Amino acid sequence: MTLWRIRATVDDRPGYLSVLTASLALRGVNILTVQVQPTEQGAVDDFLVDAPDALDAAELIAAVERGRGRDCWVARSEARGLADQPTRVLGLANRLVRDPDAAGAALRTLLGADSVSWRPASTGDERGITGTTMLLADPAGGSFALRRAAPAFTPAEYARAQALVELAATVVRRAAEQITLVLPDGAEVAVRPAGADDLSAAVELHEACSPRSRQRRYLGGAALPRPARLRRLLEPSRGLTLVATTTDGGGGLVAMANLAGEGDEAEVALLVRDDWQRRGLGSALLRRLVRHADEAGYAALVLHVQTDNAPMLRTLRRLNRSSSAERDGGLLTLTVPLAAGRTGASLTPGA
Repeated sequence: MTLWRIRATVDDRPGYLSVLTASLALRGVNILTVQVQPTEQGAVDDFLVDAPDALDAAELIAAVERGRGRDCWVARSEARGLADQPTRVLGLANRLVRDPDAAGAALRTLLGADSVSWRPASTGDERGITGTTMLLADPAGGSFALRRAAPAFTPAEYARAQALVELAATVVRRAAEQITLVLPDGAEVAVRPAGADDLSAAVELHEACSPRSRQRRYLGGAALPRPARLRRLLEPSRGLTLVATTTDGGGGLVAMANLAGEGDEAEVALLVRDDWQRRGLGSALLRRLVRHADEAGYAALVLHVQTDNAPMLRTLRRLNRSSSAERDGGLLTLTVPLAAGRTGASLTPGA
């Protein structure tokens, strides 16, 4: 006996699936598992079968078509195919918990894709499935493009794949959960992802900063940002915002670092309270955001900094990464590449 995978579309009517299974049974084919995936064209039935060695692919297709199946696809399977779909998905989820960077490999395994590639969001391609091509939104930025020779993707497969990608993004975000940083002078701060409930503390942080620090952060002026803007900064639609708090029981914010993605670009911004500047906190926060941008697949960071902002320039140099510079009056633009073959990102500092 030989294991085969069979996929066919059957009209979603009472009794039609039994006609198909009866046709296979007449050829001595034993159905081990079956999954039914509804589509606009009918029910797509995915079988794992054990067939006599004498049967070949053409004879299996003929048996399916005699059973009122259409758009039939068959392929040899292996013993590992005996694992049911929930078990396989749970195994892949466990893999992503241990290694969230393996999202591409997990998608390839889940869907039997021939290729998986990452694309910047600015390509303009519409998310969804088109035959044997699938484009998935990457919550961290951009999208995943999947292709296979056959069979065509189904909406159920798209939903499974999107859930897997979102799990990987959640794991990445969890990896950035609270840590304790020990600064060069021995002071300790807790760093964690920001949330909507940090709004009042963020307002207090901005009020505690000098006008010069706010002007260096926002470039356009020293005024306090409106609460609506702070809410967007605390919870960017794509990206990550980190806040730093003291560990002495005070709990107030002493710094905020933002990374917001747009296409294959990332905008990064730092604000450090005056009495915590020049203590290594800005450098530590920037390194964590750069690491996140690297993992998310952004191409480069572009830093816009005033030419007299020596502390921020020193912070950037401590990254030990190559960069290019352009000057426009009192504004310096520094581009820091992150990944080969991708372009641009934008950084606005103020620490």
